[in-house]
Amino acid sequence: MVVLTQEEWQERERTFQERMKLYTEPHRERQRRGEKHPVMDFLFTYYTQRPSRLERWQPGFGVVLEGGAKFLDRSGYTETPDGVMVSPEALTPRLLDTADFVHRLLSATESRPAQLGCFGLHEWAMVYRLAQDELRHSEWPLRLGVQGTNEVVESMRIQCSHYDAFRFFSTAARPRNTLQPTQQDRVNLEQPGCLHNNMDIFKWCYKLDPFVPAELTADAFELAAEIRELDMRASPYDLGELGYSPVEIETAAGRAEYVRYQRAFAERAGVLRQRLLETCRQLLEEHVG
Repeated sequence: MVVLTQEEWQERERTFQERMKLYTEPHRERQRRGEKHPVMDFLFTYYTQRPSRLERWQPGFGVVLEGGAKFLDRSGYTETPDGVMVSPEALTPRLLDTADFVHRLLSATESRPAQLGCFGLHEWAMVYRLAQDELRHSEWPLRLGVQGTNEVVESMRIQCSHYDAFRFFSTAARPRNTLQPTQQDRVNLEQPGCLHNNMDIFKWCYKLDPFVPAELTADAFELAAEIRELDMRASPYDLGELGYSPVEIETAAGRAEYVRYQRAFAERAGVLRQRLLETCRQLLEEHVG
């Protein structure tokens, strides 16, 4: 059991909130202006953690907060002789099932070598043989135009293993994928080189609230934000007006650049994955105990 003084946890809380407001405040400002952002909106729309919740610090499981009475206003906290902590009783059957699934998924992912040959073609497959007004980000032009984009898809091997990317493929692109992943295939197919798999570490963190330390969630969110930027820089969209230079995966140099980023992200994600696996192990052992 770790005990944090009031001064210690308040400083961690301040630092955490400053980190997250770098993302949440610009998002709120865009919302007030009614402005869409093809890169950053994804972190608040595809992922379902509200900005206000993202800004809320929490200690995670097994940490006692001296002078932490304000946390008793939240669900899942209890008072102890030493302070306030997340209650083991908050570990509901639903959360236990989630912890078990996340543990199995992340363990399976870690057991496989990183596959680095997808080159971000999932984004291209999402627009394959669609008209401009049918595109997810239809207000942004395609760098190579509709025909040029289709030709890239037809000239390269698509090997997406991530169901939540594959399910957004255009109807014409689906048969071109070497795999046909389903939701039930996650544990069998996920691998640590996948950009979307590594972004999803953030999702698994907030799915286990309030048991995951806020700092781990913040690390996962920041990694997801960086990966999302690469995801869209390597996409067929022209986002130069927003300051994003393209990673031209239709060229050999662009593919090499993509792999360098992908490998570095995979290494960073592996560290976060191990930290989240440890949290899952603690929760599952707490249940057994």
